[in-house]
Amino acid sequence: MASNLKFTKELITFLGKSVIALLETLIFTFIPRPRKNVAGEIVLITGAGRGLGRLLALRFAHLGSVLVLWDINKEGNEETCRMAREAGATRVYAYTCDCSQKEEIYRVAEQVKKEVGDVSILINNAGVVTGSDFLNCPDDLMEKSLDVNFKAHLWTYKCFLPAMIANDHGHLVCISSSAGLVGVNKLADYCASKFAAYGFAESVFTETVVQKLKGIKTTIVCPFFINTGMFEGCSTVRPFLLPILEPEYVVEKIVDAILKEKVYLYVPRFLYFVMVLKSILPVKIALLLSDFMGIFNIMDGFVCKNKKH
Repeated sequence: MASNLKFTKELITFLGKSVIALLETLIFTFIPRPRKNVAGEIVLITGAGRGLGRLLALRFAHLGSVLVLWDINKEGNEETCRMAREAGATRVYAYTCDCSQKEEIYRVAEQVKKEVGDVSILINNAGVVTGSDFLNCPDDLMEKSLDVNFKAHLWTYKCFLPAMIANDHGHLVCISSSAGLVGVNKLADYCASKFAAYGFAESVFTETVVQKLKGIKTTIVCPFFINTGMFEGCSTVRPFLLPILEPEYVVEKIVDAILKEKVYLYVPRFLYFVMVLKSILPVKIALLLSDFMGIFNIMDGFVCKNKKH
């Protein structure tokens, strides 16, 4: 009897919270969700030397954030630093860091803590791609994909999450990919790393919820292929549904999601529909859909290996 009563109470609580969450979603569908102020926040961006990382740095510079820029390419990173200052950032710090090396991440992280302070927004953006059939992909490149695209997330969280928890304030941003949602031909190692990054970020998010760490926010980003040069030569057969995205558009969406503290961001919106279909359709039909969408041959024309975000 007692167990039935407990179950009934838990069910009523669940239904009540679900209704509230649904109403909140409906309200913010029609009314713009308030955005948080990130002026003065210490924002660390990995892979800041070019592409998305550079554009993210410039956007946060306009918003008055303190910028910590990491990249293995010292020259490109210093150029981003210069551009961020010109964009209005008053405090910008550039660090050369190889995100495939755990000990280097730990070393540079300690330097950041001493010289800048506690990172409050961590954006794991650094990434590499090989773009080869699995059996033809060199072992060292596959290992680098996992080290940069996934394992670096583990080590940066270890470095900066404790202070966020102590301060009850922080935001963890995982730049995954549509290739972290759906397997793609000639991207076995890349997909594995992006699936792993997505799963890791989601798992840590659930930990923060269970531990009632309300001050720690998470945003997981899954964009389709972006025109940053990383996937040069790739094309899409259904551009009206899954276009090759312009980096400026993606960065606008990412920053908006961070400011609105959205947990998930898929770009374009059609990816939400794809994920629903993937979960309910029989496997053979899902494969036919992938073929129809051109996912099987999107890597045709890929011209360069081991590119970076």
